[in-house]
Amino acid sequence: MNSKEIALLAAKVLDQKKAQDIVCIDISVKSSFADYFILASGNSERQIKSLSDDVDDEFSKNEIFAKSVEGQPSSGWILMDFGDVIVNVLTTEMRQRYNIEKVWGDCEFLELDLED
Repeated sequence: MNSKEIALLAAKVLDQKKAQDIVCIDISVKSSFADYFILASGNSERQIKSLSDDVDDEFSKNEIFAKSVEGQPSSGWILMDFGDVIVNVLTTEMRQRYNIEKVWGDCEFLELDLED
């Protein structure tokens, strides 16, 4: 799987598990540390923990393993580093506070076809 396929798989898993406002940003032109950022929101600390666990479980089935996982549900932000793909699961409040989409606003936002 290439990095774009991995990013789209993360978006699909998050969508299936009822994450909100899922965004996939191609940061490869502006970043040396990754190719894609995935952002998704959950309504509670419990939900963001569940969402990150679901991504980890699905990726493990495909033999894709996180290099590191930062943050705790109580912080409102869990960052999962899969090398060229960074998955960020945040509470709605933290997502609004940090406005990551604005920071990477000059990058390409992928169109996600998440309806099955």
